[in-house]
Amino acid sequence: MYAIFVLIIISLLVAIGFLIAFIWAVKNNQYEDDYTPSVRILFDNETKESQEEKK
Repeated sequence: MYAIFVLIIISLLVAIGFLIAFIWAVKNNQYEDDYTPSVRILFDNETKESQEEKK
């Protein structure tokens, strides 16, 4: 029975930690850009060196 109480307390502490991390991320605008990831595959990832070799 004691082990169940310890596990419940530990799980609550972990959940509170994740909640704090999520709130911190939202306040620091980590979720502000929701457009770029969906079109990132469309951007050309060539470097300047490979562009110079083509010329």
